[in-house]
Amino acid sequence: MSSHDHDSTRDVVVHEAEGHESDGRVPERFTDPGDAPHQLRRADQDPAADKRAERQVVTLFTISILGTLTFVVAYFALPPGETSATMQRSNLVLGLSLAFALLGIGTAAIHWAKSLMNDREQHEDRHEQRSSDENRAAAVEALKAGAADSGIGRRGVLKGALASALALFPLTIAIPLIGNIGEDWDVSKFKHTLWKKNTRLAIDPSGRPIKAADVTIGSVFHVIPEGLDDVEHPLDEKAKAIVLLVRLDPRDLTEAEDRKDWSYEGIVAYSKICTHVGCPVALYEQQTHHLLCPCHQSTFDVADGAKVVFGPAKRPLPQLPITVDDEGYLIAQSDFHEPVGPSFWERLK
Repeated sequence: MSSHDHDSTRDVVVHEAEGHESDGRVPERFTDPGDAPHQLRRADQDPAADKRAERQVVTLFTISILGTLTFVVAYFALPPGETSATMQRSNLVLGLSLAFALLGIGTAAIHWAKSLMNDREQHEDRHEQRSSDENRAAAVEALKAGAADSGIGRRGVLKGALASALALFPLTIAIPLIGNIGEDWDVSKFKHTLWKKNTRLAIDPSGRPIKAADVTIGSVFHVIPEGLDDVEHPLDEKAKAIVLLVRLDPRDLTEAEDRKDWSYEGIVAYSKICTHVGCPVALYEQQTHHLLCPCHQSTFDVADGAKVVFGPAKRPLPQLPITVDDEGYLIAQSDFHEPVGPSFWERLK
């Protein structure tokens, strides 16, 4: 929509640029060329095309409705479950149905505006900030005319599809919120993991206990507590207890006095959960001893207490105190001495 000054001639004054001359004749005014000729759409000329466009818009709204209903059904019928397969299935169906719910509304609104609503250029003269009563009345009439022009009053099916799509879509937001009411919000569970004194370190995912002799300098192992599969909710417990085990030359280690006995002959174990937002930290650079989080590039120095050397993380990775048992297997001395993962309100540090 364009707007012009309250000048009946709509002329625009053109001033000669300072220090610039063309042929000595500079026009003082030129006439507003106006709008380009209006191009009629197919729906404007052919009633069949108009009806076809309306059906297309209704179809898009229907897709949105089906997407919303699928989301609601899938939320209850396909819970995440306890395995990666069920989690993947649930997330896939919920994500696709939500995408169709949103895509249907958005594309329907665009197609409706482009094919069925008035597309002529509109002009409005500038007025004082407060319009006169006559102009206000005219504005109301213009709104009524716009509603009539959109055809919503006489397109009953389209109006019903629009109302249904907009009314149902909020369910995709409300259902997950309502479904979480009564869930377990005991955040104290994040302060402890399955690691405890004498728990053997086992290779993920096989669960085979690992000996110190198996860990050579420069090697990296992803480690879980032995017997993880025998506990309730193993995936939840693994998400908290997963550890990265690395062996360095003991001469390269910089250890605090109170942590010198937390490693074993250069073998150190740190939580694999980034202290930024909880992504899995798993990219180890052997030459620099740096551990990189692939999500936001937080970088930790394994040789120096897993301190942050780059990125948004603010805390080092928690270290798991380890030693060996009588058979040479690596074992935990205790649980982590601090909560793993990102910060939360109830943390003391």
